[in-house]
Amino acid sequence: TQVEEGAISLWNWAVTKHMGSVVNDEQRAKLRFVACRLVCLCEGSDPLEGTIRRQILMSMKTGKGWIDVGKADLADGFLEIAMSSIEKLYAKLLKGSDGEADIHVHKADVEKNLFKVLSYQAESAVAQGDFQKAVMCVQRCKDMLMKLPKETCYLSILCYNFGVETYERKRYEQSSFWLSQSYDIGKMDMKYSVGKEMQAKVLRLLATTYFEWDCNLYLDKALKAISLANQENLHPAGFFLKVKILLKSGASDEDIKSAVAEFLHHEMSLDFCLNTAKLLLEHGRESVGFDFLKSVPERFESSPDLGKITLLHIEFLLHNKRELLAKQKVEEIIIGHYTGKQLLPEALNRLHIILWDRAAKHYEAKSYSEALHWYNYSVSFYTPGQIDQNLAKLQRNMASCYLHLKQVDKAKEAVKEAERCDPNSIFTKFSIYKIAVMEKDTDKAVEAVIEMGKLAEKPSQHEDKLRVDENTGTNLLSLAAQIALENEQHVVAIKALEYLSEHLQDCRQLFAALKCLVRLMLSKVMAENEEKSVTYVLNNTFSAAHKRLAESFTEEKFTGDMRIFEAHWFRKVAWNLAVQFGGCPEKMRDFFLLSFKLSQFCPSDKAVLIAQKTCLLMAAAVDLEMGRQEVTPSEQTELLTQALQHLQACKEIWKVLKLTGDFVKDPTDTLLLLYEFEARSKLNDPTLYNLMESVWEQPQIEVKTLEIIASLAMESPARYPVLCKKALKSALNLHRKQTVIDAVKFSKCLHSLINLSLPTGLTDLDACVLQEVWDYFEDALSVVNSTDAYPEMEILWLMTRAWNTGIFQYTVGKYKEAEQWCGLGMRFLSHLGSLKKSYE
Repeated sequence: TQVEEGAISLWNWAVTKHMGSVVNDEQRAKLRFVACRLVCLCEGSDPLEGTIRRQILMSMKTGKGWIDVGKADLADGFLEIAMSSIEKLYAKLLKGSDGEADIHVHKADVEKNLFKVLSYQAESAVAQGDFQKAVMCVQRCKDMLMKLPKETCYLSILCYNFGVETYERKRYEQSSFWLSQSYDIGKMDMKYSVGKEMQAKVLRLLATTYFEWDCNLYLDKALKAISLANQENLHPAGFFLKVKILLKSGASDEDIKSAVAEFLHHEMSLDFCLNTAKLLLEHGRESVGFDFLKSVPERFESSPDLGKITLLHIEFLLHNKRELLAKQKVEEIIIGHYTGKQLLPEALNRLHIILWDRAAKHYEAKSYSEALHWYNYSVSFYTPGQIDQNLAKLQRNMASCYLHLKQVDKAKEAVKEAERCDPNSIFTKFSIYKIAVMEKDTDKAVEAVIEMGKLAEKPSQHEDKLRVDENTGTNLLSLAAQIALENEQHVVAIKALEYLSEHLQDCRQLFAALKCLVRLMLSKVMAENEEKSVTYVLNNTFSAAHKRLAESFTEEKFTGDMRIFEAHWFRKVAWNLAVQFGGCPEKMRDFFLLSFKLSQFCPSDKAVLIAQKTCLLMAAAVDLEMGRQEVTPSEQTELLTQALQHLQACKEIWKVLKLTGDFVKDPTDTLLLLYEFEARSKLNDPTLYNLMESVWEQPQIEVKTLEIIASLAMESPARYPVLCKKALKSALNLHRKQTVIDAVKFSKCLHSLINLSLPTGLTDLDACVLQEVWDYFEDALSVVNSTDAYPEMEILWLMTRAWNTGIFQYTVGKYKEAEQWCGLGMRFLSHLGSLKKSYE
């Protein structure tokens, strides 16, 4: 049919494209799946022999394809179809057969396909963990080997693969079964056997399986398997495994010696012999191990790798605390090095590692002289003048030992040699630093720290092997700071902490370093009163703390509580510094602003809000004060603008703060008003009048506040006479409303108002202005008449101003007005005390 033809074409296309690598294994399996399904659907009630054979082939290959791509569950159905089709084919062949001979031919014909299907079913079962089904399928295959002897090798390898697969899944019981089956099948027909090498390989894995399953329980089986393997084919792995099993079982030295003796007569590599010796020594079989090691050099006299044996000998002598013998061996190698028996580079590197490791152990145990002994062995292999980074490291290690032994001159020599070999190493600079600190050479120590800081910024490419991790630079700077502090060299410690704070990535370590730096700098400031130190703290340390607090939100290890704790610490210190530097306005302002910025990382509770408000008010006050000093117009504008910014932020905080409690007696509203008025008036800000409109409407405004506003309105560069007069009038009205008028304060306010309204020296005055001023004099008289507390000098001033105003009127021909003003002045005369006679 057309569908069947399409299915076969699809099958053939999949085969062709797979060979050309157009489709992968899984895609081919899917295409075969579709083609095979279509062919099965087209099967009639009585298919032809060719059709059945084709269906068997397609079903088998589809099933095998799914197994190969790891989808064994999809294979089972197709393998069942294949099995069913084989039965159909056999029945059809029997039906058309002619005699016994034909039947045997047909049976042999189908058995080949049956064997393949059963083996595929076994593969699928193993893949799906169905051990019983796999065993049954393999047993049927095994039973068919008499008739299909050529399949012996295939089935043996199949069982071996099952053994490997189950071994890797640690299913040791199943693995041992499959490997035993593989070995047994391999022996069934020597003509078609897998060969002795493969049989030995199977037995070695079987021995390994027993060994790892339970060596104590299956010791005999493991030994038997490995003995058989070694009989089948001599292989180093077999000998090694046998020794391993014997050691695990706790066999006697004699048994192990005899096992080792088995392969001494055979050709084995040096590495194999070394691994065997290592195995023996690692299991504490020193007698057998060292005897074996002694016998090895004879076998490899001409080998360039002979040094490996001595190295292993040294390692195990050291491991067994036989240090004296190890030293003798090392000294033999040194003598050999200078008599033409040098180690290969790889072995020499290994020796250096052993020597350094031994020296490091003595260093940790504080046996510095002994550590030097081992380091000197390593130095023996370098030629004079040789430049090598490892030699530099070696000299630095030796310098550390000399320092502990208080042999500073020798330490200096070692460091000088290290610097010659590797001048740009941060480790070398650290060694120089340690010596400088020990000798209390502050300048040299600071210079070394600066060099370390620079190298921490730009790590050398060639130092990669020496770096423990990315934080080596910071670790060394941290250690440098610690050493300086322990030796009470604060100048050096400050420099080390300065660089350290620039490079630390860990927030907790950074804040610890910054706090330490702040404390040191403050103690220095207190002791020496250094301006530069203050600037450093301000610009670097607190700025670094603020910057890192802002960045710390992304760092998981630095929790919110940690952030708040650090922010509180730094804001409080900044506050205290601001108070401490009250004599230096600029620094005081900057510290208050820093305290405010740092407090923004703290929860906005009442205490923090009050602190923020105070910081901003103080910063604004300082800016205004600095603006009153002798500064350029542009500087003054900048200071006043900054003050306004601080006040605006303070207003927002104050709004929130007022919601948290009663602040009736708090002067913040008044201060905000006065500071803002001063800043805007001196900036000639057009919004000043709008600000004052709300002020005039305030019912509880104080007289003092109005008087200060009046003063500020006329303080250069501000000039707002209208606002000044309005403020003084409002103040005067408040004075009048008092139950008992404070004559002194009243007199001062009136004095200012008259001075503003009646400028000295002006003769041509508007009648309205004169009338307004006349009213002020009348107010003064009414108060003077009601109390004896009015200051005499103010009465005299009022009298004089009224008289002079009359004289000015007279000079311009206004005789009536002159008489009135002079008369007004005379009315004050009677209220003068001791001065009355002088003016009468």
